[in-house]
Amino acid sequence: MRWKLEVLAALVLVVLLQMHTAGASIELKGPGTIRITERQLALDEVDVGIRGRSPGDLEIMRSSLYNTRITPKPIGHAELVCTYTGGRSRSCNGTYVLPRGKLVVSGQLLFRQFFQLAVVGGTGLYDNVRGTLTVTALGGKARQNLVLFRLVA
Repeated sequence: MRWKLEVLAALVLVVLLQMHTAGASIELKGPGTIRITERQLALDEVDVGIRGRSPGDLEIMRSSLYNTRITPKPIGHAELVCTYTGGRSRSCNGTYVLPRGKLVVSGQLLFRQFFQLAVVGGTGLYDNVRGTLTVTALGGKARQNLVLFRLVA
């Protein structure tokens, strides 16, 4: 009988621990902005439906991240996977890997030249942050974008 109570107590403890919400990063003291540039390395498309662009097709973007005020070398990279939902509209999820952690983004993308996605979390310094990501094309031969994160801890 006693072992049943111990098992029940352990299960209750596990449930309570699962219900505990994670706190924001203790290193971030408040709202912050990250302004960097990205240079697209690859853009792959996967045609999974009928021939040509159709719902369910994938677009996979990979890029290097730079802060040229600090170093000419990449400081990280980004991966964004988008699923076409109809027309030009895509539902996207991605990860921006920076020196002190990762930022995870999600949302709808219509035009690659300018878009906003929600920052839904992160790791390391960015543990459990929220905010927005705004990407603006800079033009030129090499596909470059201005990347602006507005974060709330």
